[in-house]
Amino acid sequence: MILKKWGYTCLLAGLLAGTALHAGPADQFLQALKSSKATIIMDNGQPAPATVQITRSWNGDFCTSRIVNTGSTPVRIREVVLAQAGKALASNTPFYGEGFQMLTQTSGTLEKPEVLGNYTDDGHYRMPQPAGYLAVYNLLRLYPAGEPQLLLGFTSCKHFTGKFYLNADTIKVVMDLENLSLAPGAAFQLEEWALLNGGEGNTLLEKFANRINHYHPRLAFKQPPTGWCSWYCFGPQVTAQNIYDNLDYIKANLPALRYIQIDDGYQPHMGDWLSTGKSFGGNIQPVLKTIRSKGFEPAIWVAPFICDSNSTVYKEHPDWLVKDAGGKPLRSDLVTFGGWRLKPWYVLDGTNPAVQKHLEQMFRIMRNQWGCTYFKLDANFWGAIHGGYFYDKQATRVDAYRRGMEAILKGTGDAFILGCNHPLWPSLGLIHGSRSSMDIKRQWSVFERSGRENLYRAWQNGRLWWNDPDCLLLTGKMPDNEFRFHAALIYSTGGMLLSGDDLTTISPERLNVLRKTVPPTPQAAAFEDGKFEIGKLSTPKGKYIVLLNWDSTARTITAKLDKPCEVVDHWTGKSLGKFSDKYTLELQGHDGTVVELKE
Repeated sequence: MILKKWGYTCLLAGLLAGTALHAGPADQFLQALKSSKATIIMDNGQPAPATVQITRSWNGDFCTSRIVNTGSTPVRIREVVLAQAGKALASNTPFYGEGFQMLTQTSGTLEKPEVLGNYTDDGHYRMPQPAGYLAVYNLLRLYPAGEPQLLLGFTSCKHFTGKFYLNADTIKVVMDLENLSLAPGAAFQLEEWALLNGGEGNTLLEKFANRINHYHPRLAFKQPPTGWCSWYCFGPQVTAQNIYDNLDYIKANLPALRYIQIDDGYQPHMGDWLSTGKSFGGNIQPVLKTIRSKGFEPAIWVAPFICDSNSTVYKEHPDWLVKDAGGKPLRSDLVTFGGWRLKPWYVLDGTNPAVQKHLEQMFRIMRNQWGCTYFKLDANFWGAIHGGYFYDKQATRVDAYRRGMEAILKGTGDAFILGCNHPLWPSLGLIHGSRSSMDIKRQWSVFERSGRENLYRAWQNGRLWWNDPDCLLLTGKMPDNEFRFHAALIYSTGGMLLSGDDLTTISPERLNVLRKTVPPTPQAAAFEDGKFEIGKLSTPKGKYIVLLNWDSTARTITAKLDKPCEVVDHWTGKSLGKFSDKYTLELQGHDGTVVELKE
């Protein structure tokens, strides 16, 4: 019996050894990450002494870590390499990496990364990254050839920033501790991260999102908002008459656009949000009251964390601002992008109790006295600025941002909060809506680029928040096919829907398209692959297919059907015929459409 059992044991050991020997790259990568040792790096770039210890605990696919200083002297810690793996995945492995702030996304391969947007964390926002590595943040998806997909991601962001360092050979999982001092006997509880693998990406993302919601419960708002925005037709020169003209048109033709959003331009200076500039006659409140009196919701743009040097905030409260090394208000352009208007910007310090009180009171006035029920919060990245010194010396940039946002939420009450140009993961649980792409523009290259940005983040919609794909634009001199593409893509995101046109100039045909996008689905289409050509959408109202031709020349696209059905053009309601197992359509270059499937 003993010999028989020993034989089984040998056989099992042999099988396990054979499995290890023949493990694919994905399995080898997972094993290498889990078995690697964590490394604590001090502010001088050297490894921390042995008295600074780390414990790493795995709960299935999720890992938590804690570091403690058992020594007698404080230690400043730059970062912790939680895990790393080298030479496990091929250098041509495709990947997708998130950015720290909303405007950065990266794809391509490990050896040849491709930036999806124009405004990168390291280039535009000047966030440091180590030599020889690309830094991506929050989420890393890997697609080894012929192997299960891999998802690495941080499931919490309460105090620290999680990121990944990549090159053609090595991947590191890193937590940024921002040179914080760890006192003797003190400990830091680090953010949890996930290591998931499987064949179907949507399943991995569902599990990942559920775990994020465990740490950051989603702010509830039943449906994605619809409305109109002044920025893409009037910019900072917007006037009260512009608002009134479009308000009247919307009331007569498309009252489903509920929120009327006044964007950047009403304020005299960045930071003086309770004041009004010349374009509104020095008082914006009559415009807001008119919006409400006609049955709509007043919505307003605010950049709560910034001010310019001519603002009252800057002149009267320099103590409220993030400081430089000399103790003076930090000019943001010395450490990052300095701003796009009325620059350089200075930054309100969310760790300062006086700033928290100011933000709460200001937004309470805008909510209760002005009647605003929707706030587009822009330039939120600066609330988590790097390279400065905070009122609370032991606070991280995530702490500063989250404390400021929590104060804002106290003031806004039940209003809808949209995060824009914001730090993504630090915003978890603090916003109802999240801009998921760069600013839109009536230009094909922007339709294309922002479209991909939105679709890569479509999984977040309805899980973490409502995605804001930015405004739907339907007026201008672009060709009809490119407007159709843009409308189909926005529809496919299932998120918020705001019109960005001067609607007094829209044609009847384009108005009909706008009507067909309201209300949003409110769920994103599931696309077959990263080409984003064929997306399927099932809603209580029906089943739809979104078809997109990204090429400049005509293409024939075929979508498989689950059962025989009638195919109907979503925009016009025209029947396109009955089909059994597939629907084939030739789309001209830069064209798109949405069709409904009727049994």
